[in-house]
Amino acid sequence: MERKKVSTTVYITLEQNDCLKVLNQKTKVPIAEYIREGINMVLEKYKHLLPGQMLLIQEEPKPSLSKPLLDV
Repeated sequence: MERKKVSTTVYITLEQNDCLKVLNQKTKVPIAEYIREGINMVLEKYKHLLPGQMLLIQEEPKPSLSKPLLDV
């Protein structure tokens, strides 16, 4: 299932840009995919700060945000 994506602008350091370009050249994985994966890692780390509510009945676990996305 393809997820809808939104366009945004982020500013990264020259060093981050250089490293992402090298990683892209070696793996052929798009730089945007690495950025999305990094965002998912941060969201997973700080998920306790995100809004939510406690459930009275436990639902099945949802997929982890830290797993890499398959769609590009």
